[in-house]
Amino acid sequence: MFRYAAIAATGALLAFGGFQVATGPAAHAAAEAPLRGSQGSEPEEARLAKASDGHFWADAVVDGRRVHLLVDTGASSVFLTAEDAERLGLEPHGLLYDHTVHTADGDSLAAPVKLYSVSVDGVQVANVDALVIGRGLQASLLGMSYLGRLSKLEATPTSLLLSR
Repeated sequence: MFRYAAIAATGALLAFGGFQVATGPAAHAAAEAPLRGSQGSEPEEARLAKASDGHFWADAVVDGRRVHLLVDTGASSVFLTAEDAERLGLEPHGLLYDHTVHTADGDSLAAPVKLYSVSVDGVQVANVDALVIGRGLQASLLGMSYLGRLSKLEATPTSLLLSR
């Protein structure tokens, strides 16, 4: 089990109500950016190399800003630390933390948010559900609310292929 793994509590975490959405010029530009592969062009692909710690890490662009994320197929959603959420303009202190999640450090509360765009090496997904976690997460996670919207997710011993 990943040290950073977070698994959302029972229930459909993708059926959130009351999201806070990132705002500002970067968020709006990301939301309006066209998705490659959407009009008959070549499919988007990204290949992530396995890091020396044995995990796959993605340097993603989330709403126009870089975020370092641990790829975690066991996480039902994208999970953001409060620090990363703040860098994205989400004001973590003003969020409603009403979802209970289980982490390696025990139960924690999380707040649902909507991300305009999450892109990993050009593999872009728009309107991604995410959770800002109150405590217990050492790094933000790239979970299934992004990964599950890809057409292909393939793991090899040395790399992870993402395709849209």
